Amino acid sequence: MENRRVVLLHGLARTSRSMRPMEKYLKKNGFIVHNINYPSRKKPIEELSKWVRDKLDQELGQHPEVQWDFVTHSMGGIILRQIMKTRPLTNLGRVVMLGPPNQGSEVVDRLRHFKLLKQINGPACLQLGTEEKGFIQNLGKVEFDLGVIAGNRSINPLLSLLLPGEDDGKVTVERTKIEGMNDFRIVPYSHSFFMSKKKVQELVQSFLKKGFFSNN
Repeated sequence: MENRRVVLLHGLARTSRSMRPMEKYLKKNGFIVHNINYPSRKKPIEELSKWVRDKLDQELGQHPEVQWDFVTHSMGGIILRQIMKTRPLTNLGRVVMLGPPNQGSEVVDRLRHFKLLKQINGPACLQLGTEEKGFIQNLGKVEFDLGVIAGNRSINPLLSLLLPGEDDGKVTVERTKIEGMNDFRIVPYSHSFFMSKKKVQELVQSFLKKGFFSNN
């Protein structure tokens, strides 16, 4: 796997530390991993995407021949989609998104008028709603190899009351889906803990190696 790298992008109000279980698993299985930390609560998605893209440029410039795969959690997937819309990575390989709000989240719709939401989570949070002409809906379909893993267990029953159908406590199963994805899997886990679950780690490895989620 010398000509491949895996980039990890954490979610909103998290840090690269949250992706360390995934980082350790992938490294143990022979992948070269870059676990990127970005200031998710300080800027809107457009600026966060630029920040991450600039960070990637530093690495890409040193390895122009390398294929770059991604594993993202939650808003990390939206960051990547914005990058691919504005400054596409020409050597993007396979992507696995964990609990991505690919069609937004009703939690943001219901709570956006509470000032505390922005104070705690920052401006990017308010861009993750489901409104028809909102930021998320303008990202368009994906045109890269993508596997999506959604959760259907919640440890936050109050937030789950705001979500119709199966959900992981932050995003419904249906709203993780996106036109153009190659494979999809539902797992019995909550939004915050995908990265530490062995089953999820195995699914990620399967997609990165084969381009689909193994049934093993």
